[in-house]
Amino acid sequence: MTKNLLIKRELKDWLEFLIRNIPGRIGYYCRNKYYKIRLKNILNSNRFESGLRIECPRNVSIGSSSYFGLDCKIYASEFSEINIGSNVTFNSNVMINARGSGKIHIGNNVLIGPNSVLRSNNHSFDNKDIPITKQGMKEGSIFIEDDVWISSNSVILPNCRIGKGAIIAAGAVVTNNVESYAIVGGIPAKLLRNRDYKN
Repeated sequence: MTKNLLIKRELKDWLEFLIRNIPGRIGYYCRNKYYKIRLKNILNSNRFESGLRIECPRNVSIGSSSYFGLDCKIYASEFSEINIGSNVTFNSNVMINARGSGKIHIGNNVLIGPNSVLRSNNHSFDNKDIPITKQGMKEGSIFIEDDVWISSNSVILPNCRIGKGAIIAAGAVVTNNVESYAIVGGIPAKLLRNRDYKN
């Protein structure tokens, strides 16, 4: 890596640190302007609270009227893709992680509670004679349909599709597909009931 490239990277890191941490309305304004230039695609009226971190923004698309709470993290890479719809709410400290060559799609009108994690890849561990840190990753995808509520402290693991109108209970770990309008909870997440159920 050349010295000029190292200097450019260092300057970019400093610029993003400053933009990430500007408080108040000036911060919202600066982050909106910056990400309009850097993201693959972004529509209007999004609100980015301070602490937002987006890696490889050229592979991230965001619709309109979405809210990103304090300290959210969106991790894409050269070979991955993250698509976020419109009117999506990310509470504080949500992590969307598609490092490697994974893909994450989040539909419209989705609610994601604080401290939740969506991770499209997972560590390989098949060979017990090799340290897990040296076995690489298994890539996958996550697809979240419209009108889904993912409650706080939930984890969505690779190769899961969450159907329209589903609810993920707080603290759930989702390892399989979730049907539309289902309510799931637990570790691993299991069906609790359907939303059309009447007491």
